[in-house]
Amino acid sequence: MSVKFLVVDDSATMRRIVGNSLKNLGFESFVEAVDGKDALEKLNSDPEINFVITDWNMPVMSGLELTKAIRGNEKFKDMPILMVTTRGVKEDILQALQARVNNYIIKPFTPHVLKEKISQVLTIA
Repeated sequence: MSVKFLVVDDSATMRRIVGNSLKNLGFESFVEAVDGKDALEKLNSDPEINFVITDWNMPVMSGLELTKAIRGNEKFKDMPILMVTTRGVKEDILQALQARVNNYIIKPFTPHVLKEKISQVLTIA
């Protein structure tokens, strides 16, 4: 299965870190978005995107709002979503899981952790 990622983060540095990690893991295909609103526009215009990696804390539309919007859309409701965030308290993780993210990474993270979480999600999906 060919995977095309949508990397959503308001930090250009973080998008670059995730993008470089994906390349190092052998995933060449990804696009970037600066917030949830931008991400939804890209999802709607690029039918090849089939995996979302999103930050939580972003202006305009947060990763949690983005997750809820994706899950509420019949076309995207089963799309894998990996949340990458600094929010590590149990309540936040539970909130993300209730919004139905497929997996959760707390920043900072290593490429190994990213690979592990992506593999877990792809195995389930």
